[in-house]
Amino acid sequence: MNREMLMLVEAISHEKNVERDVVFGAVELALAQATKKLYQGEVDIRVSMDRDSGDYETFRRWLVVPDAAGLQNPEAEELLMDAKERVADVEEGEYIEELIESLPIGRIGAMAAKQVILQKIRDAEREMLLQDFMSRGEKIFLGTVKRMDKGDLIVESGRVEGRLRRSEMIPKENFRNGDRVRAMIMEVDTTLRGAPIILSRSSPEFMIELFRQEVPEVEQGLLEIKSCARDAGSRAKIAVISHDKRVDPIGTCVGVRGTRVNAVTNELAGERVDIVLWSEDPAQFVIGALAPANVSSIVVDEEKHAMDVVVDEENLAIAIGRGGQNVRLASDLTGWKINIMDAAESAQKQADETHGTRTLFMEKLDVDQEIADILIDEGFTSLEEVAYVPIQEMLEIESFDEDTVNELRARAKDALLTMEIAREESVEEVSQDLRDLEGLNAELIAKLAEAGVTTRDDLADLAIDELVEITGQSEEEAKTLILKAREHWFVGQE
Repeated sequence: MNREMLMLVEAISHEKNVERDVVFGAVELALAQATKKLYQGEVDIRVSMDRDSGDYETFRRWLVVPDAAGLQNPEAEELLMDAKERVADVEEGEYIEELIESLPIGRIGAMAAKQVILQKIRDAEREMLLQDFMSRGEKIFLGTVKRMDKGDLIVESGRVEGRLRRSEMIPKENFRNGDRVRAMIMEVDTTLRGAPIILSRSSPEFMIELFRQEVPEVEQGLLEIKSCARDAGSRAKIAVISHDKRVDPIGTCVGVRGTRVNAVTNELAGERVDIVLWSEDPAQFVIGALAPANVSSIVVDEEKHAMDVVVDEENLAIAIGRGGQNVRLASDLTGWKINIMDAAESAQKQADETHGTRTLFMEKLDVDQEIADILIDEGFTSLEEVAYVPIQEMLEIESFDEDTVNELRARAKDALLTMEIAREESVEEVSQDLRDLEGLNAELIAKLAEAGVTTRDDLADLAIDELVEITGQSEEEAKTLILKAREHWFVGQE
């Protein structure tokens, strides 16, 4: 029987083109599963088969667990102190084994053994096919729709399958069995049975890869696609830069009579693509990203990583786009928060900021409006700037002599110190449950404390716009933080 088993292993190994060890492993597993049926409970059985003779031994084994952990499965676990009585040098996490009578191969249910072996072989074949496919380094998966699975498309390429989830398809896009599909390979999840390759047609990476295939200059390194933002199936923006002065980045991506960009658009269900020139200057990059709108002026706030973009009335609707699409895509493309406003709104905001800065200087520096306005006109916007900019810059202000400059700097430093002491005192009042809240750091806690938000319930009671005003976070970040603060309200509720 052992000789016949060795011949069977060799035959299956050659027929299925898998390693002999894989087949031996399947046989050992089949024998172990059959042996388990002779015992009550969840026992752990290991079978070891000699690869040359076909002889095999069967062991019952127990996992050694810490004494403090207790036994979760007494049939397959042993406490460390008990295990040491049997094997003196055993450690937790190891196994202790006991040789038991082996089940003759002839008594194993033929169908059960066959199914285990064939499943093991199928898993090994699938793993080999997957490794072979991934070794090619392809980023685009080109295949045929094989079937639907709970709303997902299972796409087959050769004998390898990919899964295109409904959420990763382009809206209003429908496929039938047998249709050809191209999609981006996002990840490989070997825990998924059948279709381990996760695909996407709606991701920005897919559009970037399509342009890379259509525009040889990208592959050659003459052009680079820096970023991409998409409303899948509707509109997209890509940012490109040329590393060769002789190559026009936008014209090259568009192609003769639009052939290159049209090829991408046709693959993506007619999705319109704006090609933007990338710039190291963030303001210039944002101006380009908002095309076709014309920008009148732009103010950059490095601290909040935001820009106020002023456009005239005629360009306001174009800059914002239908449903805010244009400004949203421009923001995603550039990574900057973009606030679109007309000239009147900009003037009002600037007036409000000037008034706030004037009030701050008058109160904290104890100066009149004339002195405050001189500082504002010279570009000072904070007490930190008054206190710590190089003294020579302030001495260049015609209206100020050296004594005035030194006095202003001293007052600014005193005011900052007083404010810091007050801030520390307010932070000390913050409750521990708020300090421990996930998502809060020391800077955010200080801002909350300064606004009188000192408990978790105080934070939970805030509206999103109120928290945005206090912390300067995005609306999404503020929403997440407030929901986290409210979680304890619903503990124990269905």
